[in-house]
Amino acid sequence: MLLIYTPASGPRLRYTFDLVFRELMGIDYKITHSQDEFIFHTGAKLNYSEAPIGNELFIYATGFLLQRGIRDQQPAIFDWMDTKAFFATHPKFILPFDPFSCTFYMVSRYEEYLPHKRDEHDRFDAHESLAWQKGFLHKPVVNIYASKLREILMQHFPDLKFPERKYRYTSTIDIDNAWAHLEKGIMRTGGALLRSLSQFNFKEIFDRLSVLAGRKQDPYDTYEKLFQIQQNYQLTCIYFFLLGDYGVNDKNVSVSRKALQSLIKSIADYNEVGIHPSYASNSQPERLKLEQSRLRKVIRRDVTKSRQHFLKLQFPATYRHLIDCDITDDYTMGFASQIGFRAGICSSFLFYDLDNEQSTSLRIHPFVVMDATLRFYMKIQPAEVLSYVLPLIKEVKAVNGHFMSLWHNETICNRKPWEGWQDVYEEVVKAAQP
Repeated sequence: MLLIYTPASGPRLRYTFDLVFRELMGIDYKITHSQDEFIFHTGAKLNYSEAPIGNELFIYATGFLLQRGIRDQQPAIFDWMDTKAFFATHPKFILPFDPFSCTFYMVSRYEEYLPHKRDEHDRFDAHESLAWQKGFLHKPVVNIYASKLREILMQHFPDLKFPERKYRYTSTIDIDNAWAHLEKGIMRTGGALLRSLSQFNFKEIFDRLSVLAGRKQDPYDTYEKLFQIQQNYQLTCIYFFLLGDYGVNDKNVSVSRKALQSLIKSIADYNEVGIHPSYASNSQPERLKLEQSRLRKVIRRDVTKSRQHFLKLQFPATYRHLIDCDITDDYTMGFASQIGFRAGICSSFLFYDLDNEQSTSLRIHPFVVMDATLRFYMKIQPAEVLSYVLPLIKEVKAVNGHFMSLWHNETICNRKPWEGWQDVYEEVVKAAQP
């Protein structure tokens, strides 16, 4: 048990302490507001306030965790290496900044409540983030803070026992479009053929007709290869299915198709599955319940996992809608335009509703890298992918965190625009193994 002295407390402080000490370190703690209790305590203890009491371990509290409401501010993020001058003038400090305030700022996504520019899909872009602007988007700073603090506590209190944490890897697959040509219906198939004809794309016409005639396999039907990779590496996989009504940005096969229902059932027999709320559901949240119910009817069990299509995420509205639908775990936390750590963390955490100043039951699972980010936003060539992904895996392994990738079934089809990418997924999987 760690005793922590702080003159006052509130929901932000308790939420942050629960995350840092109970979830990331695996130890229990107690808060005291009594200096006398703190002084006479003979076990492990930490002073988190504005001034030291004696020679105890001391972290300066900026007061950010005792505030209410949202203000335009950015807590300082210090480089671990530029600390000699700071400690020379602040000998009683054990860290050159307030790690708890920085942790809360990152995981609460405080900056996403502040005024900012949004991209063409009404999303918070990576380049608007403090992590991008300060150069630490590729580091899980929250886990690094916790690891550093853990080391300090172990040095000063060797009797304080910390459970061993192990690195984990999870592969997640989004099924935005189950098949390229099959099960699209007469209207969509006819329209696609006319479009190809108007563009004189006779190869596309031939390929589509060959698939429809059963002479060729649909290019997006990569499930056997995905299952084989999963078995070879004993992967934990989660599949997310887009079951929204057809629209400009929602073009999957209709869930009324028996073939899609069979595909979903076969995948759900051996993997965890979740709903992929449609693009349209963001402006019409009532659609979320409908799409969730569609998946529930197919797999005949509760649907408690989700990831937003196009990674559309607005605070706090999106997460409130998920909570209203009894979603317990969301996997949207990551940027579309850049790989890295959107919330500065490579471990799951509970959503904190800043508007209501309360922790919720919704658990957020951040992903680190997405295939579309590499291909379309960063313009990375297939042969270069590992040079970008390996450093991120190394960062996660260094803090015994959870590395999560986001891929799509069509990515390994070796068809435009994914030529040359057919083996990249397996290369990432292999590199991410514990």
